[in-house]
Amino acid sequence: MDGPRVTLACSACGHWNRVDPARAAAGPKCGHCGTPLPLDHPIALGDATFARTVDGSDLPVLVDFYADWCGPCTQMAPAVAAVAHAYAGRALVAKLDTDRAPETSARFGIRAIPTVIVFAHGREVARQTGAAPRVVLERLLADALTRAAADAPTRAPGAAPSSAG
Repeated sequence: MDGPRVTLACSACGHWNRVDPARAAAGPKCGHCGTPLPLDHPIALGDATFARTVDGSDLPVLVDFYADWCGPCTQMAPAVAAVAHAYAGRALVAKLDTDRAPETSARFGIRAIPTVIVFAHGREVARQTGAAPRVVLERLLADALTRAAADAPTRAPGAAPSSAG
């Protein structure tokens, strides 16, 4: 396993899988039950899966904090899905329902929804509160990818990101 990896829980059986994002187009499957693990759609996260998924990703992770009853969240959902499709293999896009994941929502101080946070190496690197169009979401991810690429040559595998910048 030389390249970047993401860690995902299977939505069917809950088994944790390390996935090579470069194989996103090949349709990775759960190693336990064979259920597809689509990297080109937003991944549903909850309190039990958030930390391991975000911390276990070598790629930037864009998380949409939303609620089903939120009108602006519903309006933004197609943009989030489009970003997941466009960035498959280069970034992970996830959704976290704030009503079903109150601990994680509180941990990140989510006071308004929708809120989008981009994480790199498990750390928050960008935040957008309020509904945003696809171009804004893509800019957040592009900036995170640029920072990750600039940081990558200066760190050994597994080392913490440098604070220089």
